[in-house]
Amino acid sequence: MARVIAQGRLRQSSLMSAGDVRSDDPMERNQAELFTDGGNNAVVRLPGRRFPGVLVQGDSLHILRSDVAEVVEACERGDVDEARDSAGLLLANLDALLARYEAALSEHEMPRPY
Repeated sequence: MARVIAQGRLRQSSLMSAGDVRSDDPMERNQAELFTDGGNNAVVRLPGRRFPGVLVQGDSLHILRSDVAEVVEACERGDVDEARDSAGLLLANLDALLARYEAALSEHEMPRPY
């Protein structure tokens, strides 16, 4: 069974980490299910969703975007070898993320949404 990671309304400061910025606006809190450990790419199901998704931390999202930009820049320069190498690394990283997602679904005996 997936663990509940948050429910109800919580004080914002109780969920902040060192890298978070405090805001005076209260945040809406909902219940979510955690299918994996937190990490940089937790598998989480939000309320109202049949299937879980992958929560990607902001710094990891920025790295992913930078990796795609490297492929595009290499293509624009006509450097097919570098584009292929960069795309291969990007694909390997996405394959690992997808494998983590699929393993979480399997562990919880859920079908894939695709």
